[in-house]
Amino acid sequence: MEMDPVEANPQNYRLVFENHRVRVLEYTDTPGHWTAEQHYPDSVMITASTFRRRLSSNGQSIDVELPSGVARWMSAQDHYGENIEETDTHAFFVELKEPTRGPSQAQGGSLGPADP
Repeated sequence: MEMDPVEANPQNYRLVFENHRVRVLEYTDTPGHWTAEQHYPDSVMITASTFRRRLSSNGQSIDVELPSGVARWMSAQDHYGENIEETDTHAFFVELKEPTRGPSQAQGGSLGPADP
């Protein structure tokens, strides 16, 4: 079952903008925090803080470290994550509402954000 991030983790996600083409979410958490599994459509992630997270899905895990002020493409995927840093996480997600045209996590896409 696909779980919307705002429904799965309402204490961490805040809707900041939505129209018929995109939805923009703000995400914050603290060190050691785990999220419930959630589904992301194709999105652009913009980091507002430097952070390290462990993302897990389907028995696989990767550690992601991103500096503040970068934008990364994120293919549609389901995952849950943990803040493995000693600092807070702060990021924005611009979710596309158009149909997915590329590979998704279920079709062998990558877990986590991709390099530009």
